[in-house]
Amino acid sequence: MTRVAAIDCGTNSVRLLIADAGPDGSLVDVTRQMRIVRLGEGVDRTGRLAEAAIERTRVALVDYAAEIAAAGVARARMVATSASRDASNAEDFRAMVTATLGFAPEVVSGDEEARLTFAGAVQGLRARAPFLVFDIGGGSTEFVVGSQDGVDAAISVDIGCVRLTERHLHDHPPTPAQVAAAERDITTEVDRALAAVDAGRARTLVGLAGSVTTVTALALGLTEYDAGRIHRATVSTADVAKVTADLLAATPEQRLANAVMHPGRADVIGAGALILRIILERSGAEAVVASEADILDGVAMSCLRQS
Repeated sequence: MTRVAAIDCGTNSVRLLIADAGPDGSLVDVTRQMRIVRLGEGVDRTGRLAEAAIERTRVALVDYAAEIAAAGVARARMVATSASRDASNAEDFRAMVTATLGFAPEVVSGDEEARLTFAGAVQGLRARAPFLVFDIGGGSTEFVVGSQDGVDAAISVDIGCVRLTERHLHDHPPTPAQVAAAERDITTEVDRALAAVDAGRARTLVGLAGSVTTVTALALGLTEYDAGRIHRATVSTADVAKVTADLLAATPEQRLANAVMHPGRADVIGAGALILRIILERSGAEAVVASEADILDGVAMSCLRQS
């Protein structure tokens, strides 16, 4: 049995998936972990990765390296996305990762990020194609249209929950003027992305990452985070709008009163929910399918193919 490991290092979190190949070639999870490290903190303003952020990421990777070694992994791959693409000191980050894991991270392009995300999201998905898959990250959001046969079009745009919070949502809760400024930025980039991938032909919208899954958990009224119930749940655009309004009206402390809220997401979830709401509204969709499978699964699948 082939065992692989995938690490996804984004703007807000670093995640690990160790998985085996199932009899049908699908992934069978061994362990799936996440740490909020906020690697991209301040990058939109300074253009650099902060030393403290690199250190937080290093600490998480030390633990992941131990997990990979103990699991007897045959092949491992780490991809780094928005924050490390944007930073002027990306080489410092790369050197830290290589020293910690024993292999270098791949700083993938927005296009490759989108394709890996799509491959992970649609594996085993039984829904009407074509799909519009979007992944709301900390620094960027990827939009991909395609089917089970592959990707037709993809684009990555610089809107994410950390970037938009740092740029616009300075108060907690944000003022109406701050929300309006964020909405203008998001709408401009969403409209550009939807046109670029010809999203109007998509029959099913699939949303990925923590902002989407957290909004889904709140819309479902869950009393604890339950990935099994969230994965492939359908949430209406109206319910997304209601949850978004509630989150934007709350302080981080009030958001944390919801048991489904990860502590590392409470200060940026308002921006993430706002991006989700605007994607649904501008695409004219009535609902979104939430997915727990994403770029991490796509990276693991690529390791299986290489093995």
